[in-house]
Amino acid sequence: MTRSASYILGRLAGKQFRKAKWIWESVAGDENAAIRAEQGVGRDMATVVREQANSPIDRDAQALLDEITTALVERVQNPVYRFEVTAIAGDHPTAFALPGGFIFVAPSLVTLANRDTDELAFVIAHEMAHVMRRHAIDRLLGQKALSAVSLATPTARTIAPWLRTVGFRWLEKAYSREQEFEADELGGRLMHSAGFNLHGAIRILDRFRNMDHQHDPLGLGAYLSTHPPVDDRIQRLQIRLKIGD
Repeated sequence: MTRSASYILGRLAGKQFRKAKWIWESVAGDENAAIRAEQGVGRDMATVVREQANSPIDRDAQALLDEITTALVERVQNPVYRFEVTAIAGDHPTAFALPGGFIFVAPSLVTLANRDTDELAFVIAHEMAHVMRRHAIDRLLGQKALSAVSLATPTARTIAPWLRTVGFRWLEKAYSREQEFEADELGGRLMHSAGFNLHGAIRILDRFRNMDHQHDPLGLGAYLSTHPPVDDRIQRLQIRLKIGD
């Protein structure tokens, strides 16, 4: 790296400007280089998630998720992005995204949605939006136990030991309120462009709201407690995306 690049990076790092523009677009590259670096980080994390889940993939749920994901990915403008959605057992209906496009969905969430493709398209598109808006990597870069520079070089393998320590619960924690709203909106636009019905977004959020208000045998209350109030999410989506009754 040249002296001028090092100086600029130092200035950026000093201001914590998106962790020095994701460490100078992942070591003096461009946005696509940064995306590829995220994919390396996410791949390491995904390996740990699969190890800790230690359960067979639900094939029926996986086939449905694959079908939906294929349709959504076709509408993503930057072909460098890669998305891999996996049905993996969890204690409650949940979904989360890792940097680089590795997304995990609990089969119990597929069941909660009654296998409705429009509802599940919103769930997946919401998680894809967290990746494309860099929320997933930004959250990781905020962890003091991890070195941003080492994350930019995935071969360092610094992420797996850390994730084994903090466990799944960290992955399910919410982003900021505005990041969640942003992922809702971008996810809604993405699913709509892929031909899915936007009312599916409202239906799945209604399911979350109803489960939160009732006896919750599925443990959804803990999941929802890390997200903005469902009523706020529904209202904002209806306004921003002009979804009628």
